[in-house]
Amino acid sequence: MPIRRSASLTLESSLSVRKSMDQSLLESMRVVALPMKTNFRGINLREVALFKGEFGWGEFSPFLEYSYEECAPWLASAIEAATKPRPKLYRTSVKVNGTIPALNDPKDIKGIVNSFPGVKTFKVKVGDNLSEDIARLAKVRALRPEAKLRIDVNGNWSVGAAITNLRAIYENLGALEYVEQPCATVEELRELKEKLQVNIPIAGDEVLRKARDPFEIDLSDAVDILMLKVQPLGGIARAHKLAKHHNLPVVVSSALESAVGINYGLILAASFPELNFDCGLGTGSLLAANVAELPIIDGQIQIKEFEPEFSGNEVAPERYEWWKNRVMKTAELL
Repeated sequence: MPIRRSASLTLESSLSVRKSMDQSLLESMRVVALPMKTNFRGINLREVALFKGEFGWGEFSPFLEYSYEECAPWLASAIEAATKPRPKLYRTSVKVNGTIPALNDPKDIKGIVNSFPGVKTFKVKVGDNLSEDIARLAKVRALRPEAKLRIDVNGNWSVGAAITNLRAIYENLGALEYVEQPCATVEELRELKEKLQVNIPIAGDEVLRKARDPFEIDLSDAVDILMLKVQPLGGIARAHKLAKHHNLPVVVSSALESAVGINYGLILAASFPELNFDCGLGTGSLLAANVAELPIIDGQIQIKEFEPEFSGNEVAPERYEWWKNRVMKTAELL
């Protein structure tokens, strides 16, 4: 019987990862809870697990509601980061975008915008209320009139709603750099591109990383730009394979990681010879505490080597045991 690629790993890489997930790696695990500056996708406290191996620290931080199966590529990425050498890098720093949560208070929006010094692109969360979305985008544009705007819908619109809302946003705000995941499925995205009649490129995120097999999904005539997130896609090596397979322009983004996970995302971004979009790797600015400083300077973040600082942020023993159990259950699926 032929061996089929799974949604998390090929058999070859799976065996490699399971071999790497030894007792010493598990014993190195530290778990921290990092407070947010503002609520972001329903999160006020971001819990992450960190492992140390021969090549440094790796992060395992799937969101708490994720199943063990959905967590598997995140664990593969953490193990890769801790146990594998870094790829060749083409730059030492990466240009990033600002990320604006679904806020409505102009003072809150201004505070978040100002936490991204020098960035030339802002990604704004939208999707719940069109008039509020337009007002939020208008406030960002007023604060940074020279910056490009991109929006993220997280797949929340139907095709009909996407057509109505994108045309309204275009009429009120003008051109967008792209819209990220306006609808949930490939079929809906393909229908949207056919009917939209407004030149707004579509970036695919969940449609790739939540696919049962992201190598089998056909993105033609549905997606213009590929969103790469290193943890959800199973690490740097696998992200490169997916980028090569789908042969689309890429933008590297984060999954609201600590500085350890962000730094690994920066390494992924820097490992592409060509990178034409500012990356969504500035989300550390949304955290009120972190395990290291990765400051945004003139719109860029420098790749760094560092030892995480854990003091004051480690979780209680029962939460540590919860994460340890989660790691072991997830490792069984690799």
